[in-house]
Amino acid sequence: MELLDLKKQGIDIKEQIPLSRYTFTKTGGAAEYLAFPKNTEEVEKLVKATRENNIPLTIIGNASNLIIRDGGIDGLVIILTDLKNIKVSGNEVTADAGARIIDTAFAAAHAGLSGMEFAAGIPGSIGGGVFMNAGAYGGEMQEVVASVNVLTRDGQRKTYSNKEMKFSYRHSLVQDNGDIVLSATFKLQPGDKLEILDHMHYLNALRRYKQPLEYPSCGSVFKRPTGHFVGPMIIKAGLQGKQIGGAQDSTKHAGFIVNKGGATATDYLNLIHLIQKVIKEKFDIDLHTEVRIIGKEK
Repeated sequence: MELLDLKKQGIDIKEQIPLSRYTFTKTGGAAEYLAFPKNTEEVEKLVKATRENNIPLTIIGNASNLIIRDGGIDGLVIILTDLKNIKVSGNEVTADAGARIIDTAFAAAHAGLSGMEFAAGIPGSIGGGVFMNAGAYGGEMQEVVASVNVLTRDGQRKTYSNKEMKFSYRHSLVQDNGDIVLSATFKLQPGDKLEILDHMHYLNALRRYKQPLEYPSCGSVFKRPTGHFVGPMIIKAGLQGKQIGGAQDSTKHAGFIVNKGGATATDYLNLIHLIQKVIKEKFDIDLHTEVRIIGKEK
């Protein structure tokens, strides 16, 4: 079955849509085809159609830690944000891949469950957060994930345990094998609801104070090298505030690159490469991107 046949069946499929509408950087070229499945059955149908018709497939969540090059993406892009159910059962919370991490953390808090406080301000989706083992303020997904439900590229459903996910710093198994996260279950601990919420509000206030949330950005751009902090190195290298096109290394937090207006993905990438080059020259340290970079050059 072809993609346009699925569109006739009611699956939301669009053609040649600029992905800048969906990325947190407000940059990125067009998707050849773009689908918003409403449930896992529609995901399965879309994946099967791409496999049978040899169509490239790209999965996107909330696009908060993502740069899509200006040439866009061939084939089908699936955005999972319509899969957003969150269920609390005992000491566990199960969230669909498209559910926001923030919403999941607050659902846990309102149920009096502790463990996801660190995630109160992470703007990504559950699928993306599991994919990259997202973390903040000393916590990471690997500390609370009990299991992950996936769809393989050949259409099989699997459930991975925490150990099977092979979590490490900003990495997980599904980055290597291409499996599509459908949902994740988090094992948490009972706690005082008001204390949990108070701590989450404190972390979010800290985030607003430290991070340039007033501009579009992809969050923290670089992984932290062992024994070093990226922001101070960028400042020492004289690169804070450096701007290429509409992309600027933030004057509020040097580890962020913001869209000051009219930035392209190419502006972002040129600034990233400049920072990497200068940091290597001055400190002999290789900076690797935390942000995911996909798509074609224009």
